[in-house]
Amino acid sequence: MKDLNGWINEGQIMMAQREKKIKRAKSWKFDTVATHGLYDLQQALSSHSGSIMEPVYMSPAQAYSDCNEMEAALSYQIPTWCYSRIANPSTYFLEETIALLETYGSDIIASGLATSSGMSAIKTATDPFLVKDDKLPPPNIVSCAKVYGGTFQQFWIRRYQEQGIEVRWICDPGNLDEWLSKIDNGTRFVYGEFPSNPSLTIFDIESVAELAHSFSIPLIVDSTCATPAITRPLLFGADIVVHSASKAISSSGTSIAGLIVARKNIISKIGPDEMKADFASWAKLWPFRDNGPSIHPMAAIMTLNDMRSLRMMVDKMSQSALQIAEYLHNHPKIENVSYPGLPSFPQKKLADKYMHLVDSDRSAFGYMMLAEIKEQNPGESINTRNFYDGLDMIWRATDLGRVKTIATLNSISTHQQQGEEGRSLAGINPNAIRISVGIEHPDDIIADLEKGFSNI
Repeated sequence: MKDLNGWINEGQIMMAQREKKIKRAKSWKFDTVATHGLYDLQQALSSHSGSIMEPVYMSPAQAYSDCNEMEAALSYQIPTWCYSRIANPSTYFLEETIALLETYGSDIIASGLATSSGMSAIKTATDPFLVKDDKLPPPNIVSCAKVYGGTFQQFWIRRYQEQGIEVRWICDPGNLDEWLSKIDNGTRFVYGEFPSNPSLTIFDIESVAELAHSFSIPLIVDSTCATPAITRPLLFGADIVVHSASKAISSSGTSIAGLIVARKNIISKIGPDEMKADFASWAKLWPFRDNGPSIHPMAAIMTLNDMRSLRMMVDKMSQSALQIAEYLHNHPKIENVSYPGLPSFPQKKLADKYMHLVDSDRSAFGYMMLAEIKEQNPGESINTRNFYDGLDMIWRATDLGRVKTIATLNSISTHQQQGEEGRSLAGINPNAIRISVGIEHPDDIIADLEKGFSNI
């Protein structure tokens, strides 16, 4: 029977072995990291009966050899998963892999945290910066106004209207002076989507990160619609990246999941030193433990399985999306198309800087675009609705990032609860349709779009 120090020493050996695995994996390319993560033969033989694929651990709790191991584990002095509300081996497989995908090939050290949804990832990533601190002015949030409708609601309704935390919206994310004008000593973090859902707006991650750091606050980036296969914000100075992994990362559409990846030693003027040193691990062991937004082990493994082919899938979807965006741009019944790959895209230079298919020499601008249908009168949606209802193969739903192409009327769905003023801030017009391009042949997608146009 080991004493307490014996278990702690064993835990230190385990952590040293893990660091060696991380170092090895960071030298791999994206597809290799996504396929293997840190799960290897040694781990399979020692703990998982030799299973080649990561197992699903449906058990809610971990058993311990004796009281000394339990004491070391529950005081967080040795690696443990203890209880699935806090952690689970299947969850670890996903968290370790996403942290590597965001940082491989660099000297950035990061850790990951999986949550039950993208919205819980945003809340878990932002809550710790909004705690009471009498040494600071009242807290405020500086965020792009062009964000997903759920994010807008979380900030504007839950934070501002219910908690009194001021939200300062950035209407032109490309204007660095506007960011500067909104940030002050009360700002706790800066937040942006890259690219935004559904307007496809982007911002200069590097410059905004430098600006945030000059005020000793972190930059948090929602990179759901880029995925680490196209843009890795940590490499440009961001401190924390969040994903709704329910989207392209889990492209088969079987799981709801959120992911957080945080670099070690984030910049923040609030919070304990342990939080700044390793935000994702700290959040898992403390606030996450108490709030319980944990992901189901089955969802974690299903998300991980989809993530193995993420780069190849995003490549295919991006190529098709560019072809479809060009087709729509030239269509006489289209007023405007927002897609980062088009020469007409207002922030094309920034898109060229930040959006590339990893481990390749070519650009990739993602699978999503926003198309506005021509109407007889401004503010109408008659033609838009007719077009939408005329689609046959393309799904009418609020989803995106799927292997199947999906179209969404955002003004009556994802951004409906924001109201007219909120939709105006987000740039969502009644004639706008978000199209998320899947892996079907682009000719078949275009043929179905033609069916929609014939309904006008």
